[in-house]
Amino acid sequence: MLLLIFGCGTLQSALHSQPILPLGLAYVEGVTHDYFRRGTTALSAALDVANGSVIAQCKPRPRHQQFLSFLRHIEASVPEHLEVHFIVDNYSTHKHAEVRAWLAKRPRYSLHFTPTYSSWINQVERWFALITQRAIRRDSFQPFPDLVRKIERFVTHYNAHPQPFMWTATADSILAKLERFSRAINGTEH
Repeated sequence: MLLLIFGCGTLQSALHSQPILPLGLAYVEGVTHDYFRRGTTALSAALDVANGSVIAQCKPRPRHQQFLSFLRHIEASVPEHLEVHFIVDNYSTHKHAEVRAWLAKRPRYSLHFTPTYSSWINQVERWFALITQRAIRRDSFQPFPDLVRKIERFVTHYNAHPQPFMWTATADSILAKLERFSRAINGTEH
């Protein structure tokens, strides 16, 4: 069985009007406030919970056709003997009639819908934060395909050394933190 957490994010290709100035003694990195948009891409990603690897694909828009294309991409990437379970949010593209028809013909695939902002989705959102921090932020992309190449390079490098995300907080520590927060904002313990 393969458990995949699906996420889709829109990433922007931008070109700063001036080069980014490096860090120096007594001054911070200099980035101009203005930039020129070069386009956006919808990055679809499926995070394998067991080993932390990612199957990713860039598409122009996050529509049901692109989600179907991504499902076909996964079908080509995953061995046929594995049962595939997707954890997805309640985005309308996941519930489209064409998506349901595609899934009905392939019984090894199951979609599991979660409430928005559920903890399972946070794992793939954390991966989106990694790609933003390590590959995209504070960078300028001349042509739009440069952004897509950078994303593909990051995914290849990331999958060479994947690590699953591990929960480090216990339920008791989360509840204690929530109790402290509640007490601080309104003086109650619930």
